[in-house]
Amino acid sequence: MRCSGYRSFSTLLILVSTSLRISAYILAPIVCKRRSIPFINERSITPKTEQCSLFTTHSFENNAMSLSLSSTSTALERTTREREICRLEKFARLPVWPVWNGVLLFFMSRIFGEEFAAKIEQEGWFGGRVCPNFFRDYSETSPFVMLVHHSHSFASWDLIRFLQRSFFPEGFPAHPHRGFITVTYVLKGGFRHRDSLGLKQLYGAEERHGGKHTQWLMTGAGVLHEEMWDIQTPNFFEPSRQELFQLWLNVPSSFKLDPPQVHLLGGKNETPTVDIYADGTLQSSTIVIAGEYADRQASVHTFSKVNILHVRISSNSTWSHSLPPAYDTAIIYMREGSAYVGSTRIPPHYTAYLESSSRDQVIVSTNPNESADFIFLSGESLKEPVAAQGSMVMNTDYEIRQAYADYQSGKMGVPWDHTLSDSEWENHLRKYPSFYKVVNKN
Repeated sequence: MRCSGYRSFSTLLILVSTSLRISAYILAPIVCKRRSIPFINERSITPKTEQCSLFTTHSFENNAMSLSLSSTSTALERTTREREICRLEKFARLPVWPVWNGVLLFFMSRIFGEEFAAKIEQEGWFGGRVCPNFFRDYSETSPFVMLVHHSHSFASWDLIRFLQRSFFPEGFPAHPHRGFITVTYVLKGGFRHRDSLGLKQLYGAEERHGGKHTQWLMTGAGVLHEEMWDIQTPNFFEPSRQELFQLWLNVPSSFKLDPPQVHLLGGKNETPTVDIYADGTLQSSTIVIAGEYADRQASVHTFSKVNILHVRISSNSTWSHSLPPAYDTAIIYMREGSAYVGSTRIPPHYTAYLESSSRDQVIVSTNPNESADFIFLSGESLKEPVAAQGSMVMNTDYEIRQAYADYQSGKMGVPWDHTLSDSEWENHLRKYPSFYKVVNKN
């Protein structure tokens, strides 16, 4: 078999996947008291017709939070056009890169509270966790399959880090995808990208990345890609902070076997920023990664109707957005701070699912003492069956099996070791070429 050379990588991938699943199932009931964390199993997922109607919030131990919510609710009157939150969910934050930082943050959250640990993780040097939002009910999140929040730190003095990377690479070695889009949006640090079609990229949030903070990878018929952290420590003591979101965005069945496309995005022409002022004071700032906001459009072609927005709201301010009637999916992930939709507070690192209804207004407000920073996802449901397994997203189980058969036969190329130099990687691609062609506009 042509792909026998990557058995060691496959073994590593299985071990990593298994360890993450075990960690998640062990820690999830502890981290989230009200319920265990749901995961998408490797099975077919068929959209259902019922709307999200269950209103569920987590209880908070801090009484001040409840007082703040009740005092604010009277000031936030709903209109008949405003969408409400139907469910709040907290996914497990798993320790990795470095593991000991993630474990330390976990115990901080148990001793001092989740919001204290979230503040330390965002503002300090203690990044070390990953939070996979495995959306459990695709019918209420279509076309969004998964959203992952990474927050990590790499220090020159960290001896445990060097031990960990001897068996756990600092990044994601070559792996396959088919049938969907990965959107990688970097807020701190960056990535070094290589793929099976000979494309090498450097992107991220630092000066050296030239403003290209987002990679839009339409995997199409199939591609292998490698994303390794672009680590440059400022000095011996200060770590290299890495933070990003990766979104898995489904595409209509008619595009799933298109040629792969890779775009780097960033800047006012590709991902415009919309600043809203009131009386000379900045109220909100919105980066349009895909779709549009306030008549400003992102440049990338999305294959279906979606909006992907990064929103920052100042304290004691309001952000609003009008959704087209067909946009029945709307999701908020609170990266930092907190905000209200109606009278419901969204704490940091919580995911809020908004009701699917004919109401077209989304209004998010902050109190006088706290700002908010969140990812807003909205779009029109694809209304197609979905089969998701491992790193493939198709419409049927047969198509999933075919995707893995094509991968095993080498049609997508053969994975390479992440330690290869660029010239060694290029030689590998010549020896094991991909059957598919890439469309690259950057």
